[in-house]
Amino acid sequence: MKYVVGYRPDERGADAVTLAGVIAKTQGAQLHLVHVVHGAKAIAPDVEKLAMGFVPKGVAASFSTREADSFANGLIEVAKEDEAALIVVGAASNGLFKRFTVGSVANGLLHASPVPVALAPRGYNRKDALTRLTVMAGTREGWQAVLDVGTTAAGRRHVPLRLVSIVELDELEQDEFSLANALSPARQHVNTVLAEAAASLPETKVTVTLAHGRTIEEAVDGLGWKSGELVIVGSSRLAENRKIFLGSTANKILRALPVPMVVVPRDFQEQGI
Repeated sequence: MKYVVGYRPDERGADAVTLAGVIAKTQGAQLHLVHVVHGAKAIAPDVEKLAMGFVPKGVAASFSTREADSFANGLIEVAKEDEAALIVVGAASNGLFKRFTVGSVANGLLHASPVPVALAPRGYNRKDALTRLTVMAGTREGWQAVLDVGTTAAGRRHVPLRLVSIVELDELEQDEFSLANALSPARQHVNTVLAEAAASLPETKVTVTLAHGRTIEEAVDGLGWKSGELVIVGSSRLAENRKIFLGSTANKILRALPVPMVVVPRDFQEQGI
């Protein structure tokens, strides 16, 4: 298994390589660090040395330079050639510390990548392996692909799996009866998803959480997060088949998260990440 990592000689590049190393540690995946340039520009040897310096011990990695019209297109080209399971990039540099803002590179990938894309929060500096995977198992079309990726990844890594369904409530749903009606479909869904996931992972701890708030951001903030956590979400139903499109809910989740996130293309059917 191989992960393509978008590297730039800046903070975002460091964040991306660091996250890729953490995800690869318990998977035995190889990293391909890719520096995309515009035009036939020579790359100084110290760029490769700097990039490889962020790769943790015990993780196999290689480095290459790719000429392309955009950073996103270059990474997608390499991912197809490598038959990569994942593309990893850093968030935009103007975000709050350990929070996301989606820059042009990530935005391009989130509209066109045929493979899952992992986004590292600004300032990501974890060294140890992942400790838990959280799957945002919504009720809209496409949730099955997200669940499949999450269960496969958790089973391979022998880490706990948390299934989360998020409900955004409006001001009319504040009394007990209205709240129960609003949450009932989501509660039924996560219980069905939980039963299926638990059955497929008899040796993995699987838990379920139904989070709600006046906004998506409030619901996300109310969840407890571990420093070694990775969140997996799906694409919008508006996405082209087997491509990523970040819907409004996933975009709100991303902007509120303090941990890395992987976005899975619609109808993705590969072997996971």
